[in-house]
Amino acid sequence: MIILVINSGSSSLKYQVREGDDVLAEGLVERIGEAEVPDHAAALDRVDRDVAEALGDRAIDAVGHRVVHGGERFSEPVLIDNEITRAIERLNPLAPLHNPAAVTGIRAITEKWPGLPQVAVFDTAFHRTLPERAWRYAVPDELYRKHGIRRYGFHGTSHAYVARGATELLGADTFTGVIAHLGNGASVTAVRDGESIDTSMGFTPLEGLVMGTRSGDVDPSILLFLLREGYSEQDLDTLLNRSSGLKGLAGTNDMRSVADAAEAGDDRAKLAIEVAAYRLAKYVGGYHVAVGGAQALVFTAGIGENAGAFRAAVVEKLGALGLELDAGENGRRSKEPRVISTPASAFPVLVVPTDEEAAIAEATAAVVGGTS
Repeated sequence: MIILVINSGSSSLKYQVREGDDVLAEGLVERIGEAEVPDHAAALDRVDRDVAEALGDRAIDAVGHRVVHGGERFSEPVLIDNEITRAIERLNPLAPLHNPAAVTGIRAITEKWPGLPQVAVFDTAFHRTLPERAWRYAVPDELYRKHGIRRYGFHGTSHAYVARGATELLGADTFTGVIAHLGNGASVTAVRDGESIDTSMGFTPLEGLVMGTRSGDVDPSILLFLLREGYSEQDLDTLLNRSSGLKGLAGTNDMRSVADAAEAGDDRAKLAIEVAAYRLAKYVGGYHVAVGGAQALVFTAGIGENAGAFRAAVVEKLGALGLELDAGENGRRSKEPRVISTPASAFPVLVVPTDEEAAIAEATAAVVGGTS
C-alpha cells in the first residue's frame, strides 16, 4: 500500500510517500500564503507533481495526517470523514498553532482527491492511558469540565514507535522504562508494560523539559508578575514558546552550536547544557520510580540520537540509579538501535531512532486495511 504522510504547518507542508519501509518521495513546501504558494491547495499541487514524477503510473492508496491534539475523544487513529474533520477543528483552541493547519491540509486533500481515504494519527493518543492522578492538575474541577484543562501529553507517535523498537532490541515481551524524545521540542515518558503512565508535556507542549525555544516548567506566578509588569498575552506566548529554552540561555536553539560553544569555553552554553541535562535527569529519576523500576532508559529524536555529550551529561547525574555509559558506544554515530551502556550498568541505556512518518504510515495502512 502506498501511503502519503502529511504534516501540515500553518505556513508549511512536509510530506513523505512510503510503501512499507521504502521511502518513495519526500519533501517540504514552505512559505505557504505567499505569492508563489498562496494556500495549502497550491502546496498540494506542488506535492502532486513531485509525487507523480516519483511514482509514474502508480497511485497513492491513502493519506495519513499527523494531528497534534486529539483531546479526550481520540485514543487511536481514525478514518476521516466530515464529522471527524469538524471534531478535530473543535479542538483548535487546545492546539492553536497545529490543529488548524492539520484541518486545512485535510480539507485541501478532500477537495483535490475526494475519493482518497484519509486517516488522522494523533500525537496525544498514546497518552490516553495516563491514570487520572497523572493527568489531573490541582485546580478547581470546573476548569477541567468547562475548558478541558488537564495534561494530555505529546510526541505520542514517537514514544509508541520507540517503545516497540526498545522491546525488540531488548528481546522482551513488552517495554517498561523511560523514553526521552529530545529534539527542538522535547518530552520524556514513563512507559509501563507498553503503555504511557506519565509524560512531561501537559495541556500544551510547553510543559516539562528545557527545549530549543520553549522554557518547559516555570513557576506560574512568574506569568502573573510579568502581566502586572505590562507584558501582554502575546508577549508571554512569544517569551515562553519562542525565546526561551536553549535559545534563552545560550542565544541559540541549535544544540550542536550550543555544544560547540560549551566545548570552546562559553559559560552561557555550559550553563544551558547543565540546566537542560539536570531537568531531564530529575524527570528520569521520577519516572524510574513511577514505572516501578525501569527496564531501560531510551534516548531518541535529533538530540537524543546524535548528541553523545548531552547524553553523557544526563547519565552522569543518574549515578544513584547505577547507570554507566560505555564511552566508545556513546560516542559512536549510528542509525541503528543500540545499547550505549556498559555491562555493569544497573539497567541498559539505549539509543533507538524514531521515525514518526513510518509510524503514521503504518497506522494509516492498518486503519484503511481494516475498513476495506
